[in-house]
Amino acid sequence: MKKKSASFIPMGVVFLYLLLPLAATFLYSVSTKWNKTVLPEGITFQWYTKLFSHAEFSNAVLHSLMLSAGATLISALIMVPAIFVIVVYAPRLEKLLQGIVLLTYAMPGVIMAVGLLKAYAHAGVSMVVITIGAYLVGIMPYMYQGTRNSLRNIHAGTLMEAAELLGASKFTAFLKIIVPNILTGILVSALLSFSILFGEFVLANLLLGGSYETVQIFLYQQLSKSGHFASAIVVCYFLFIAILSSLVVKFTQRKKESL
Repeated sequence: MKKKSASFIPMGVVFLYLLLPLAATFLYSVSTKWNKTVLPEGITFQWYTKLFSHAEFSNAVLHSLMLSAGATLISALIMVPAIFVIVVYAPRLEKLLQGIVLLTYAMPGVIMAVGLLKAYAHAGVSMVVITIGAYLVGIMPYMYQGTRNSLRNIHAGTLMEAAELLGASKFTAFLKIIVPNILTGILVSALLSFSILFGEFVLANLLLGGSYETVQIFLYQQLSKSGHFASAIVVCYFLFIAILSSLVVKFTQRKKESL
């Protein structure tokens, strides 16, 4: 019992270390003033009322959702069939695909944004489209790893052979047998990719700026205007990401239980 209780002490310290900044941010977001005392001088929810009635914030959330969800959906539609074909029918190309995926880590966001600006600034292509394309490259490792692991766990090659022996076409077997069996892995990868893109700032700020304001850009602009208002945005953003993270954990646990 003593060993078990002692093991909780480091976990408690880490938990407090992570929780205290968020708790302080929340207190600041509901305070009227907090300059001279240990605790806020007064409590108010006017910053949250102002936030949820702010038209620019609603537009920023909508823009972030459209960019993140759009890029995640396109990535799933393209990468899942491509990874399936390579893993099942062309395993020799898998090392090449792994090398391409790993290259995404070698390209910092600032360098990528500068290169895209120079290449497409005068090409007549919307920067929203360019940003979605950059997002597709950025989430490749997450979509690849989750889909590949799911295909390996269900022995996709064996399932395809069995389905074809029973008279199913490759497309029908993929759509009705493979996809339902790897759907949990796809959802986990998609949620993880979406949460990463929703919080992305560098590419969105450099490529879009104020012309297509996202949540992160809106937060950056509000930091110099009102710390209380910015803190309310941070708290709402954290809650949203926490919900997404809990969904990822839930789907991951369900996937392990099904194996």
